[in-house]
Amino acid sequence: MLLADSLSFHGHHAPLLRPTSLTAPAAELTVVSAGTQDARTALALGLSARMKPDAGTIAWEAEAGPRAVRRVSALVDSPQINEPEQHLRVKDLVAEDLALQPGPFWRTVSADRWLRAHRLEHLSRAWVDALAAEDRLHLLASLSLQDSAVRVLVFDSPDRHGLPDAAWLRILADVAGGRRHPAVVAVVQRIPEEFSGRTAVAETDNLSLNPRAEAAA
Repeated sequence: MLLADSLSFHGHHAPLLRPTSLTAPAAELTVVSAGTQDARTALALGLSARMKPDAGTIAWEAEAGPRAVRRVSALVDSPQINEPEQHLRVKDLVAEDLALQPGPFWRTVSADRWLRAHRLEHLSRAWVDALAAEDRLHLLASLSLQDSAVRVLVFDSPDRHGLPDAAWLRILADVAGGRRHPAVVAVVQRIPEEFSGRTAVAETDNLSLNPRAEAAA
């Protein structure tokens, strides 16, 4: 279970993200709303331990602190942070991500083999910016879980690609219920009315993100 207690971030002149708390159990989808893109990205960075909050704590199970959370978390598709470069073909994106996976180089799986194993070989030659939103979510979630240490996936604004709420909710719920049973957190503009699972609401002010984010892993 991911536990965040009163995470907050300062803007330049006023709070960017007011104290926000949530719990995100393994094998479940948790949906969190934040009113601005800067606040959503700040919260996603904080929940995945890619940026130190100005106040509050974070923990995974009994291990508290950003280092413990960063070790088991993945930040997925965060705008201007780690969203995939649009000029890449899917095969090249996969090859780059696989090359960055921890472990000896001789264990690295080829992009073609990985795509076949995940039944995504039909996307191999597609440009990233031409992917259907549903394919994009499937691809990036699967790549994030390639690291066997990952137990938490934090999606930054998965609702921004034009999918109906029911579609992205279904995809992320399927990820949470998959073989690895990760805790999945979606940080979105608003919580869909049809979602009956675990939720949280972040109070925000309409301010710009204080640029202290670390390079995402």
